[in-house]
Amino acid sequence: MRTLELLAPAKNLETGIAAIDHGADAVYIGAHHFGARASAGNSTEDIAQLCQYAHQFQAKVYVTVNTIIYENELTSTASLLKELEKADVDAILVQDMALLDQNHTSLCLHASTQTDNRTIEKVKWLASKGFKRIVLARELSVEEIREIHEAVPEVELEVFVHGALCVSYSGLCYASQYCFGRSANRGECAQFCRMKFDLIDSQGKIFEKERHLLSLKDMCQLDNLERLAEAGASSFKIEGRLKDVKYVKNVTAAYSRRLDEIVARYPDRYRRASLGRIEYTFQPDLCKTFNRGYTTYFADGRQKNIASFDTPKAIGEYVGKVKEIRDGISFNVAGVARFSNGDGLCFLNKNRELEGLRVNRVEGNRLYPYKMPQSLLPGTMLYRNNDQEFEKVLARPTSVRRRPVSMKLGVTNDGFSLSIEDITITVVADHITAQKPQNENIVRQLTKLGSTNLVCDDVEIPADFNYFIPSSLLSDMRRKAVDEYTKVSSMNSAEASLSAVQVGPNHSSSVSSAPLPRYDKPYCYNIANSKSLAFYRHEGMGSTSMAYEIEPSPEGPIMQCRYCLRYELGGCVKRGGKMKSWIEPLFLKLGDGRLFRLEFDCRNCQMNVYAE
Repeated sequence: MRTLELLAPAKNLETGIAAIDHGADAVYIGAHHFGARASAGNSTEDIAQLCQYAHQFQAKVYVTVNTIIYENELTSTASLLKELEKADVDAILVQDMALLDQNHTSLCLHASTQTDNRTIEKVKWLASKGFKRIVLARELSVEEIREIHEAVPEVELEVFVHGALCVSYSGLCYASQYCFGRSANRGECAQFCRMKFDLIDSQGKIFEKERHLLSLKDMCQLDNLERLAEAGASSFKIEGRLKDVKYVKNVTAAYSRRLDEIVARYPDRYRRASLGRIEYTFQPDLCKTFNRGYTTYFADGRQKNIASFDTPKAIGEYVGKVKEIRDGISFNVAGVARFSNGDGLCFLNKNRELEGLRVNRVEGNRLYPYKMPQSLLPGTMLYRNNDQEFEKVLARPTSVRRRPVSMKLGVTNDGFSLSIEDITITVVADHITAQKPQNENIVRQLTKLGSTNLVCDDVEIPADFNYFIPSSLLSDMRRKAVDEYTKVSSMNSAEASLSAVQVGPNHSSSVSSAPLPRYDKPYCYNIANSKSLAFYRHEGMGSTSMAYEIEPSPEGPIMQCRYCLRYELGGCVKRGGKMKSWIEPLFLKLGDGRLFRLEFDCRNCQMNVYAE
């Protein structure tokens, strides 16, 4: 029996609780320092509160400590780890190998996707260092994930299934650092890949003008969850630690429901990683949540149309075409969508630029915007990126999560007993023969679980039970049993957390030692402190090159991408494209005139970006 974990993002305590309530088996959240989203930090007090809430359902809390660590931060990092241990977190996500030595706690370490985990070789090496879980690169196909699982079956594999895509392999993007002095490996990405570029060849000829040539659509693997589970993935990760609570509610609910369907089809093969039954008051719809258009990326190998050249902004759901514009103040929409006052719509104008409008008044399929865009024409395709009715629904309470329990009423020599699962309490009371059947009242009183997170559908009463028990006594028994069950459940959850595999150089691993995978450019190891440097030297790395953030390299690439612009534009003759008239090398040109050379490494099917 394998457990399937839905892992949701938590911007803060509120979002983390909402994720748990909507079906997450685990959440990941940033601490006040060293998370790979610098603007998404949280106090350890809030993290402790989130852990307490999650552990009621045996759900877990992982904290991102996945930036590179500078020398003067080693002491504060060690202090943070101790704080997180006290907060009862279940694991931390790590990029910097200095934390293998810094972790003098019971914390379990997961290898962040920032450690560039795309090969069997890399996963084996990380596993041999004691990592219990590896967060795989977003670029892997289902088949590649299967091959890794078969090679290292004892290691948990976490895969991204939804959200924004980085165009570069994670951990190997230095463009933001090079251009703006903001390190992606320090949680300060300036989103270089969402900017406009010209594509020019070596002769200066322009082939694409002011387009978002590195901006990818958003990932959606909802329909691939079963295949990913079969391939060996055990944790399914939703991207978005900067996303608001409404986003998390909708996306988490959608994926949780799909995982429940898979478990229901294969009850002997899978089970969910946490406990609880969820009642939703809304229908999740991924089209109504922030997205740049969806792609399954490389799930089935290389494919086209994974980029969003026209805009890096959310376009939302397609709602129809403009049928008629009347008097310059309103227009009809041909389609079946229903609209509301305040809806946000957008469209691509004739220059392929995204424009938006806000609906002021709705009369059937005739819309009156606050201001009519001059570029809106009949036949224009419309998208809704803000659905007012859906937003109102998500702003209200939208789910309740409870743990199903069973109860058993019994008779003792001097009173009665009540069991909730394997917890039993007894009370002393007279055995008074009932004058009429009591079962209905007994069930009603015992299942009044009110504000607890429990729900009971099964109360077992002995067939020959014929005693009268006052409602007040039944309520007292229920209260005592619930209190004891809750206390023991919390203790069991804490013990389960503490029993997680502690990792590091001094801790054993079931995977035999594996050699250190080699990079062409030593700065790709992202070594930013003496402890990390000592670690890699011990692993046999001869070069002492430090991280790009410390010693910028004038030679190596600032991005390494599986995404290939030449392929996306139909110019990969190796894969059935047509020869283009450009003369390589090709360059990306920013609006300020800076050039970036593109190298197409066809042997490895990879595109590298160099600063000129």
